Amino acid sequence: MRHNKKFNHLGRKSAHRQALLSNMAASLILHKRINTTVAKAKTLRIYVEPLITKSKDDTTHARRVVFSYLQNKEAVSELFRNVSVKVADRPGGYTRILRTGNRLGDNAEMCMMELVDFNEAMLAAADDSKKGKKKRSRRGSPKKTEATATAAAPKAKAIKEEAPAKEVDTVPSDSTAEEAGDSKE
Repeated sequence: MRHNKKFNHLGRKSAHRQALLSNMAASLILHKRINTTVAKAKTLRIYVEPLITKSKDDTTHARRVVFSYLQNKEAVSELFRNVSVKVADRPGGYTRILRTGNRLGDNAEMCMMELVDFNEAMLAAADDSKKGKKKRSRRGSPKKTEATATAAAPKAKAIKEEAPAKEVDTVPSDSTAEEAGDSKE
């Protein structure tokens, strides 16, 4: 029985699996996006996200711990310089898995795994969608229109009452009498 054993061995021995995950994590950090199978991507997510969290604290100890996992100086420096700055305010969930269909040779389910904060096209689309949408309420709009209508009604009546009085005062009295006489005929 395999109760409580959730770890995916990926059909490899331990050393081979550690080397695979280390290389994939380094590639993900350096290139910001990789194509792989869904099973490897899910395992890689468990492997790389704690390393990204560790990189938020830029200390010598944190760099040494991350290097012990990645075994790649360029990936470690990229992680601590660029990636940790972009994910500083994100509380986890640094990677995204986008499924791309099945591989032709063996029909394995493929995906593209990427760092969330480095997909500029998706970030721009998210900003545009936020700008265009307004908050809507099911019950808020009818009450607001009634309240504004009742508040605006006394003001409108006051304006209508004042307006004719001002027009009569501005027009000379001689012309009003002539216009009145013309309209009768």
